[in-house]
Parts: sequence; C-alpha cells; structure tokens
Amino acid sequence: MRMYRTLLAGTLALLTAMPAVAQNEGGLIVTAEAEKKVTRDFSVTLEADMRTRNNFKTMDRWSVGLDASYKINKWLKADAGYTLLNNNFREDISYKTTGTYNTGNVGRAYNNWRPSYWGIRHRFHVSLGGSYKFKNNLKVSLRERWQYTYRPEKTVDRWDFDNEQWEDKVRGSKGKNQLRSRLQVEYDKKRALFTPFANIELYNSWAVEKIRYNIGTDIRLSKQHSLSVFYRFQDMRQVDDGEYDPDMHYLGVGYKFKF
Repeated sequence: MRMYRTLLAGTLALLTAMPAVAQNEGGLIVTAEAEKKVTRDFSVTLEADMRTRNNFKTMDRWSVGLDASYKINKWLKADAGYTLLNNNFREDISYKTTGTYNTGNVGRAYNNWRPSYWGIRHRFHVSLGGSYKFKNNLKVSLRERWQYTYRPEKTVDRWDFDNEQWEDKVRGSKGKNQLRSRLQVEYDKKRALFTPFANIELYNSWAVEKIRYNIGTDIRLSKQHSLSVFYRFQDMRQVDDGEYDPDMHYLGVGYKFKF
C-alpha cells in the first residue's frame, strides 16, 4: 500500500504541473499489439491504433507499425521501427484583409477554404531506453526516441471565395525530425493484476512542441494477454500560425498479446 500511495502522490504532482487550457478537445485512443519473442533478448511487435477527435465525434487517424527491440542488458533496451499513418487532416480557412488603415475600416474576409482530407504519412524511429527497479517494486525508466515523419505531396480540393469555384491545391511534401524524451514511473510487481504507471513525454524539434502526460494501469489477464487503460493530456506548445491544433484530452484502452 505504501508504494501505491507513493505512486499516487507522484501522479498528483504530475497532474498539478499541467497548465490550464482554454481551447481543447476530447478524443479516444484504441490500440492493439502482438509481440513475438524471437530469442530471450530479441522480440518483434506488430501494433495498430485508432484515434478520434472533436470530442469523440470525428475519426482522427489510424496507424499500423512494426517494431523490433533488443535487450542489451538487464536495464538497457534498444528498438527501431516503422509506422504507416493515415491522418484526417483538419480543414483550413485562410483570410484576407479588407479596408484600409487610413479609414480605420480594417476587417477580414474569407479567402480560401480547404476541407479536411485523408493523407498518408510515413514514420521511422530509433529508441534507447534505460530502467531501474527498486526492491519495493517501484520502477523508473527513461526513454529517448528519435523519429522522422514524412508527408508525401498531395493535391487536394480548395474553395476560392473570390472566384466562387473549386481549385486544386498542392500540399508539398514535408519531413520532420523530432526527439521524444519520456520519463515514467510504475509499480511493477511480478504477476500482479494491476501495474499502475504515470509518465511525461516531451516532443522536441529545436523547441518543445508538445508535452504528453499519461496516467493509467496495465491489467494482467494471463501470461499472454493484457489490457491497458489510461488518460492522456496533450499540451500543444508550438503550433503553426493560422492552424487549429488544440490541446487534447484522451481516454485510451489497449490490448496486448504475447506469443
């Protein structure tokens, strides 16, 4: 019980550090994983997930990925993988300035509207993670992950309010490097039914772009089957001008199978 209280105190401190947000949405995350242990130290995982946004009303994305991990020693593990993402990119409305500053009659009017659309992204990652487990079953881990995400060029529809007609808009290809740093604490007792955890993860690309706070628990159903339930708050720090990318509150559930 003492360790549960310690974990709870740390979690409350983590939640207290979250900033208050004025503009946010809710969403759902559903994940599934299948892990195959090839050798004692080497394993391969196939994973998929689905996410919603707009307070659970709109499909946001789905993805499928393959990851290979190698346990270097008792406390250090490396992994690498690829993920195919299909995103429902949000709509975008651009404005133009109307009137003149001399007359004081300055305003804004619609210029172009690009509806939401589905588009593919490719993501590659390499990670190195270390962990230490205390005698009281409290486990602390730190993972550093580099990821590269590539969005191919795509032609989408756009409505021109000036000419009152649809036109083709080419969204150019774009690549992005990010460093993800995650610190996690969990109560990891062998063969326990529940494994509660809390973590914080920073996405950095020359500046902190977003921070994820997670709290939840893994639920051991059997030696091969487990569930995970969690809450996630995603704090957006660097958002491109003119884009709507709100802070997110997620409820998540996951299933994992080991064979």
